[in-house]
Amino acid sequence: RWHIELQPWASPTPSLNYEALRFLKYISTSQISCEHMNLNSLRGYSETAKKPWSICLDERFSLIHRIRSKQCRLYSLGLGSDDNQFEISMANSGCEVHRFDPSIKSAHIHEGQHLWYHRLSIDWRDPNPAIAAHKLHSNTKKLGTILNEFGHQKIDVLKADVESAEWKILENLILEDVVEQIGQLVFEVHIHWPGFEVSGNDSTVVRYWYSLLRELELKDFRLFHTYKDLSKPQMFLKKEAFNASSCYTLSWVNTRWK
Repeated sequence: RWHIELQPWASPTPSLNYEALRFLKYISTSQISCEHMNLNSLRGYSETAKKPWSICLDERFSLIHRIRSKQCRLYSLGLGSDDNQFEISMANSGCEVHRFDPSIKSAHIHEGQHLWYHRLSIDWRDPNPAIAAHKLHSNTKKLGTILNEFGHQKIDVLKADVESAEWKILENLILEDVVEQIGQLVFEVHIHWPGFEVSGNDSTVVRYWYSLLRELELKDFRLFHTYKDLSKPQMFLKKEAFNASSCYTLSWVNTRWK
C-alpha cells in the first residue's frame, strides 16, 4: 500500500468542527481497560518520571511476563529530551532498552547492563544516497530498516516523543506492517499544527489523523490510556478551540500479543 485508507468524513460535508470533535472523543476514550499501568509494582522502581508513559502490565498481555523473564525490549524514539527516567527504569527491570536520539554525542553508548543510546533518528523514509542533501542525514532511517540491521524481530514497547514527526512515522509503520512487530505503543501526539509533511486544510488533516488511529485499531491495537498535557499550550491547529491540549500521550496494546 502507498497510502492509508481514509475514513469517511464525520459529517455529510467536510467540517473542521465535526472532524475535531470525532477525533478528540476518539483519543480520549479508552477501548480496553488496563488495571496495572506503571512499574511501581516491580521491585526497586520509584516513580519519578515527569510524564506518565503508561504501559499495560496486566497478566493477560505478554509484557509483564517478558519483563519477569528478562526478555523484553523497548525502543525509545526521542529528540534531546533529558527525561529518560522511563528508559532507565525499564532497563533496571531487566529490559533491553534502545534509545534513538540524533542529539547524543557518540554513535553508540552502552550504559549499564541493559541500556543503549544510538545517534540515530527514526524517520518515515530512508535517506537516498544519490541526493547530496540526504547524505547529511545518513543517521536517519526507517524503523523497519533498523530492526533488520539490529537483527530484532519484535519490540515489546515502542515509545515515541518525536515533536510532530509522529504522524508520518506512524503511517510508515502501518504501511510497511512494522506495527505488527510491536507489542505496545506509547506515542506523544502533537495537534497544534498538522505535523511534518502532513498537508491539506484543517478538516482534511484531522480526518487523516483519525484515519491513522483507526488503522491501528484495525490491526488489533486498543487504546488503554490517554494523558492530556495541561502544561502545554491549549491549541488545536493553531486555534484555542475544542478545549484541546496541543499534546497528548496515548498508549495502545496489541491484543494479538497474548
